[in-house]
Amino acid sequence: MAIKQTAGRDSLGTFAPKFAELNDDVLFGEVWSREQQLSLRDRSLVTVTALLAQGLTDSSFRYHLECAKKNGITRDEIAEILTHAAFYAGWPKAWAAFRMATEVWKEDAEAADAKAKHAASMIFPVGQSNDRFSKYFTGNSYLAPISVEQVGIYNVTFEPGCRNNWHIHRAQSGGGQILICVSGKGFYQEWGKKSVELLPGSVVNIPMGIKHWHGAAPDSWFSHLAIEVPGEETSNEWLETVNENDYIQATSNDKETQR
Repeated sequence: MAIKQTAGRDSLGTFAPKFAELNDDVLFGEVWSREQQLSLRDRSLVTVTALLAQGLTDSSFRYHLECAKKNGITRDEIAEILTHAAFYAGWPKAWAAFRMATEVWKEDAEAADAKAKHAASMIFPVGQSNDRFSKYFTGNSYLAPISVEQVGIYNVTFEPGCRNNWHIHRAQSGGGQILICVSGKGFYQEWGKKSVELLPGSVVNIPMGIKHWHGAAPDSWFSHLAIEVPGEETSNEWLETVNENDYIQATSNDKETQR
């Protein structure tokens, strides 16, 4: 897909129309749009490194750092890129670049700090990114197996605002799930009922056949142990997402929740 750029025309359209045209239509419209040759992420990496080597840390450099973030380069990756490039481009240039990069990735740094603080608040590990089930979650979640023998026990961690889809635990007999909140603040809701606030120590028993969702509060990390109740022919039926309006309504007024 071709990139639509108007910065050249917006800034220099009347003073230097040809330069504006080449910037918008050729540089971005053609060169940056050649994703079959290099991905946008790779082009961002090359561009940031080239500008760093020239010592350019002006508004254009910030723009390309923001593009790099948008194109998937993470906070840890940009730190490693600038560190590596410093040995070839120059130490002072890297210092200047780092000052701007810390501003662009500031929210990511704050989120990482909040995650680390949450992890330190509980005895169970946060675990790895819950990639296997990510399509059933809104936001990022993490999974740490605690026990995989006899009874399955998993520590599930949700970033602020993350929740899983409506779902139902199915079984021929037995089955269901038990949630034990171990850190942070979250919510549990059954279909047609008010939401339940979950704090450390809260326990939720979920029989099989009940449509429900659970996840973090909008402003808090949240972790719970998910204990699989043994049964015959157990399975999960994943359903629709918890839309933003329903989520806000379920988490906005704690006084209306019930236990």
